[in-house]
Amino acid sequence: LALGSNDAIKVWLNGEVVHDNNIERGFQIDQDHVDVRLNEGENELLMKVVNYGNDYAFSFRRAREQSSEIPLDIELMLTAEERGAKEKRKLRDYYREQYSPVWKSVIAKRDELREREKKINDQVPTTMVMSEMPDPRETHVLVRGQYDQKDQVVKSATPMALPPMPEGANANRLGLARWLVDPAHPLTARVITNRYWQHHFGTGLVKTAEDFGAQGERPTHPGLLDWLATEFVSSGWDTKHMHRLIVTSATYRQSSHSTTELNERDPENRLLARGPRFRMDAEVIRDSALFVSGLLVEQQGGPSVRPFQPPGIWKEVAYGAEFTAQVFKPDIGENLHRRSMYTFWKRQAPPPNMMLFDAPNRETCTVRRERTNTPLQALALMNDPQFVEAAHALAHRMVNDGGEDARDRIAFGFEWATSRPPTDRERSVLFGVFEAQRAEFTETPDAAKTLLAACDSGHDEAAELAAYSVIANLILNLDEALTKG
Repeated sequence: LALGSNDAIKVWLNGEVVHDNNIERGFQIDQDHVDVRLNEGENELLMKVVNYGNDYAFSFRRAREQSSEIPLDIELMLTAEERGAKEKRKLRDYYREQYSPVWKSVIAKRDELREREKKINDQVPTTMVMSEMPDPRETHVLVRGQYDQKDQVVKSATPMALPPMPEGANANRLGLARWLVDPAHPLTARVITNRYWQHHFGTGLVKTAEDFGAQGERPTHPGLLDWLATEFVSSGWDTKHMHRLIVTSATYRQSSHSTTELNERDPENRLLARGPRFRMDAEVIRDSALFVSGLLVEQQGGPSVRPFQPPGIWKEVAYGAEFTAQVFKPDIGENLHRRSMYTFWKRQAPPPNMMLFDAPNRETCTVRRERTNTPLQALALMNDPQFVEAAHALAHRMVNDGGEDARDRIAFGFEWATSRPPTDRERSVLFGVFEAQRAEFTETPDAAKTLLAACDSGHDEAAELAAYSVIANLILNLDEALTKG
């Protein structure tokens, strides 16, 4: 018998178990093969399939039947008075496979080569590609959206409100790409440069960066947007040039300090009377903490990595062992500290520490992120193992590179995280917290060991290093360390 099932399958023949495969898998035909010996007369065959999730499916067929050492279909061919070319070929192949030593060795060699080929192919990553059909199928207007109610035929074209396709360009994806970057196209460069502006200022010149249509907002500075667009095109679509142009502008280099009058008149800084100030994105917050602590691995390229995340998150969206990414296993070594852009994202179960800071789930395109401020964010920054580890590493930097005096070490860590030295009042507050924590850890050395358990301290004074770790954690949680501007 040849059996297939989505997940576990069990088979009884005349009340006795003849096959039992408790497994999580997707359905395929002929996944299991089992030999059963039937009694003369009636036989009772019972099959049970247990589905652990996803779609339910099974298959069952007689793969081969024989009453002796020779399969029944071969016996019938041997006793037939006449045989066609198909039957003769099948008899020849059966004889070669079962009785010919030379052919058996050829088959064994073939199977070995196929297995080697499979191993090589499994090592090569694959990706889906698209290509144009030689004869594109007709596309119709569907009456009331019903797929079986076809109306007039429509052809590929661009909106009439925008310039036509470039001369000689075909109405396909290549032609569309050329049309999008045609210097005469009024929209593409404006959309892109508006997103660059949004990246650096938090809000685009057109606030609704995801909508440049009739439902979107008008630009606050239309002349500036026009100039940026034409500059982008004339530079040869040079992205680096545009980013450099924006960050070296007098507008960007303004102080982000504001006044009561400005806050009342322009709370969102749409008039650009001051420099940008906004909480950084999720990925930047994590990368910044790793960089300040000295843990960030700045290697470029390579496969995705799996830094720490709470256990069990993938379990609810696991579909079976035959699918990839069903069980989360954190990486070790340098992979824990790669840039966040290399973090592996699983559909329906993105990294929770990224979601806390408003990172999109990537199930749909998100051009403009919302920014929220919740207690969970502070909870994650204080307790997430990635940020605790970064605090330990920053504490080591403060001790090793910050000088001999505690106040100097604290100032060193503060300046690394905020890009400015602390004021006298800030230095005094942080030093007071440090002394209180050091005294507490001296009285409770087990607490210091517990705090430092996640890292190799390499420092004789556990209480002192634990106190520096608390200060480092506090510094990394300052608004100024999480905010741009």
